[in-house]
Amino acid sequence: MSDDLLPAATLARLERLQLGNRRRLAGRFSGEHRSPRHGSSLDFADYREYHPGDDFRRIDYALYARTDQLFIRLFEAEDDLALRLLVDTSGSMGFHGKMRQAARLAASLGFVALTRRDIVTLMTFPNSTPPRRFNGRGAVSPMLRILGELQAGGETDVRAAATDALASPGVPGMTVIVSDLLSPSWESAIDRLPSRGGDSAVVHVLAREEIDPELMGDLDVEDAESGDRVAVSLATDSLKKYAAATQTWLDRVAARCRSRGVAYTRVLADADLETVLFTGWREEGLVR
Repeated sequence: MSDDLLPAATLARLERLQLGNRRRLAGRFSGEHRSPRHGSSLDFADYREYHPGDDFRRIDYALYARTDQLFIRLFEAEDDLALRLLVDTSGSMGFHGKMRQAARLAASLGFVALTRRDIVTLMTFPNSTPPRRFNGRGAVSPMLRILGELQAGGETDVRAAATDALASPGVPGMTVIVSDLLSPSWESAIDRLPSRGGDSAVVHVLAREEIDPELMGDLDVEDAESGDRVAVSLATDSLKKYAAATQTWLDRVAARCRSRGVAYTRVLADADLETVLFTGWREEGLVR
């Protein structure tokens, strides 16, 4: 199941990353995340393979002598870092591969968090499935399986989803909405994100056809969520107006996020995943 969603080669590269916490959040394990305070507990917790840039003082040289491989020691600290993933599974996400891309993006962030011993909470909307909590490397497979099985259906209420997620108890961390934001309440949802503290981000998943449709003539268009049908006539002038209105909306979304201190990244449904993760998201600071 994991290979269906994220290839093994991609997982291997993701293992070298960590979430890009712009506000220096406290981490569960000493050295895993930069923290403004030091945990008072220094109990040994686990090993992780050494990666360039890790603190060489935490290398276990006795283990290296036995295995000829470099591992670093992880130690418990006082605070957890939580990653809250809110994944849109509404009907509009079923258009041209958006649901699949959203699941892969959420899985990538969740995998990075779990390999760094962070806690991951997964919520999907609009369905009312209780939040699922994952902790530790052993939770990677269950998380990937659940994300790989997501199906699109129902109407979006992204504001209600953000409200529910931010109202749930837990420690500060990073809250990420993965959605096409095709909901009248998208502005309210973005406004809610900073209220919890910690970092927040919007991963805006859209199909290329939604931004630049290649349609002409008289059409009967159906809303993927409500089922409402509208007759439209698309000519060159109509498409130009649509393109202008779409760009205005995209600019508004990005500006709303900036004004609230929320990281924003837009991903097309057919975009190459590794380019997004290892080039785009690194440059934007979502991962590092």
